[in-house]
Amino acid sequence: MSGLKTVLKTGALGAVVAIGALAVTTTSASAYIACNRWGDCWRVPTRVAYPATIGVRWYPDTWVGYRTGHYHWQATVPAGRGYYYRGGWRRW
Repeated sequence: MSGLKTVLKTGALGAVVAIGALAVTTTSASAYIACNRWGDCWRVPTRVAYPATIGVRWYPDTWVGYRTGHYHWQATVPAGRGYYYRGGWRRW
């Protein structure tokens, strides 16, 4: 009977370690990249609802597609809520 207890304790400990390792390696995006239909891209902390007319597409923070010729990276995002519209920042 003590052998069975040892096996069960070892199995339970292994399960706890495996779940802990999975929790540590699982990461979520800390930010997003938003790009409008004119190719302006900027970094945002959360996905917010932008007007449908600007056609925002969301990408993970690690996306590097904005480096292609079609996109224009907007490194400076003014403070406050808003979005890029044909190269200019619009507040809401």
